[in-house]
Amino acid sequence: MASIHLIGIGGVGMSALAQAFLDKGWQVSGSDRLCAQGIDTPTLQTLRGEGVRLTPQDGSGIEAGQVVVYSTAIEADNPDLVAARRLGCPLLHRAAALAKLAEGHELIAVTGTCGKSSVTALLGHLLTACGRDPAIVNGAEIVGLEQGGTRIGSVRASASPDSLMVVEADESDKSLMGLSPRHVIVTNASSDHFPKAEAEALFGAFKAKATGVVIDTSGLPPEPPPAGTGWEARFTWHGRDWVLPMPGAHNVANAKAALAMALALGCPEEALAEALATFRGIRRRLERHGTYAGADVIDDYAHNVEKLAAAWQTLQRAFPAGVFGLWRPHGYAPLRKMLEPLAAMFNATVRPCDRLLLLPVYDAGGSADRSISSADLLSRLTCPAEAVADLSVAEGRLRELARPGTALVTFGARDPGLSALASRLATPQS
Repeated sequence: MASIHLIGIGGVGMSALAQAFLDKGWQVSGSDRLCAQGIDTPTLQTLRGEGVRLTPQDGSGIEAGQVVVYSTAIEADNPDLVAARRLGCPLLHRAAALAKLAEGHELIAVTGTCGKSSVTALLGHLLTACGRDPAIVNGAEIVGLEQGGTRIGSVRASASPDSLMVVEADESDKSLMGLSPRHVIVTNASSDHFPKAEAEALFGAFKAKATGVVIDTSGLPPEPPPAGTGWEARFTWHGRDWVLPMPGAHNVANAKAALAMALALGCPEEALAEALATFRGIRRRLERHGTYAGADVIDDYAHNVEKLAAAWQTLQRAFPAGVFGLWRPHGYAPLRKMLEPLAAMFNATVRPCDRLLLLPVYDAGGSADRSISSADLLSRLTCPAEAVADLSVAEGRLRELARPGTALVTFGARDPGLSALASRLATPQS
């Protein structure tokens, strides 16, 4: 049995790969810094339950003959990488591992600065409902695929080795160029990991690799606010009325991109309309956890300017009485690149009845340049905003702010404590 070891297996990208390799019959192990800290997340618990051997990230888990998978975030002196080189293990970048999983499949790659996880999930759901039995590897968990916590919910296995395969193609380190897609969706192009012009050039080069259908919605004007009440959006497209059980103009744009690809691949429109109305959403994308003191508790992955603006504005329409959002910047380099646009966005978006709570930058260790902090952003804000020292302080402040008709929202990538905080807020107090 082939054996593979994933460094940083607790992250959303690596845990998805781990699940997909398990589905292909591989023996899987992995390391994570959280293991050494004694932190056992639901993701790690699920992987362990599936038979994955979890180890600290100290080199002790590497065995000769294993394929070792790493990402751009893993530094050259990482003990697992050092041990893998010493033992002569084959090394695969995360994108190359995804390409290996895609071998034999008709690959549909979804990329873009924003919306790619949602479009991947939507397209996978539509194709599944239309009987196409796609394999799916996403960057976010799709509600229902977790099977009661027994699987990583960002992955769907197909019964056919040559079926359609829908994957989220991450653009952050440009490694998506190692994929060989048949079909491509580009959701949008904006400044995040690099300037907009550079993103546009990257996505243009990626589209050129496709040999089949290309759907590019990056140049389209913004969607108008959709019709519908509560937690749904109604829109007209292709002369038909559609219902999406998710709010927000950005989600309508995501749905149209997925629908366009599904139609191009031969799915009947009537079946797609029925399927769209049954989509259950994805974790950490305006995910409602419950209520506290009459306020809705919501968790969202938004971490760059466009995603934060889209999510906050969507919530403002649903909660005119106030949106109280807690956000943690997910890294020092992204905060440095987005500092001024973030300040401008928050100042233009956060209303007098809203409040932004700002946590310190999430520190994943390593040799990051820590010469910037959340205080640099706070000093540029004129909207209602305040610093909170940690998640415990933030929780207390959100409980103080809660009132009926408002929303308590945790925003941000990477930090597992954000989702856990949302769950605590929504849990009845004893």
